[in-house]
Amino acid sequence: MAIQRVKSKWAKTKVLLLSETLRERIPVTKRWQIQQLAAMLDEHGMVYVKPDQGTFGLGVVRVEKVSDAEYTYQSGTLLQRFPSFDKMASSLQSRIGSRAYLIQQGIPLLTYEGLRFDIRVMVQQNPSKQWETTGIIGRLGHPQKIVTNYHSGGVIMAFDQLMQPYMSPTQTDSYKIWMADIGASVALQLQTRYPRLKEIGIDVAIDESFRPWILEVNTLPDPYIFRKLNDKSMFRRIRRCCLAYGRRMK
Repeated sequence: MAIQRVKSKWAKTKVLLLSETLRERIPVTKRWQIQQLAAMLDEHGMVYVKPDQGTFGLGVVRVEKVSDAEYTYQSGTLLQRFPSFDKMASSLQSRIGSRAYLIQQGIPLLTYEGLRFDIRVMVQQNPSKQWETTGIIGRLGHPQKIVTNYHSGGVIMAFDQLMQPYMSPTQTDSYKIWMADIGASVALQLQTRYPRLKEIGIDVAIDESFRPWILEVNTLPDPYIFRKLNDKSMFRRIRRCCLAYGRRMK
């Protein structure tokens, strides 16, 4: 039986929002509408506008309300400034066209040596067909880009190293256990709607008060980023699970 894939970020978000415990971990997310953009910028100051279907951070735009007389948005390395909301929104609408996009509350990420980072949590069905968090890895953003994805210039780093400035090793270990539990909960919740899922990759933001936020869930996660770590034990565990449920590995 083929491994199930779900492309729509909106579809996955709606399933996760049905869980009371996971709901508080999900940033406010709405379908693209200019009125929604205005309301969310007034409330949050910064949002991400992202394609409903897309990978590697492609097409993601960071939008900011600096003041009533200054709005900005950045895609890739290009930052554009506008003197009003209407001019910014008009430019953004012409970029998006008729494609399905989402607006997501911006989360202020923790930084490491001045660069933003987020976390990828790999969750798989193990050979016993139980959901298990098999990998937790950090993605350090490119200094000139808004996304942290490895395929968009991000750097793969050990989670422990990224958290070193913030937590003791014991605290970091406890945090990883918490993240592993959240990962398994996300998989179980998605499985209620998508029963043939075998693996997911969860992008998690950690804010300045160390609260984890589920940014999005990928049902075709890249296992090979875990091979970038010096310690290969995580990748070996991930590979074993992949082979057990029939994912082809290079």
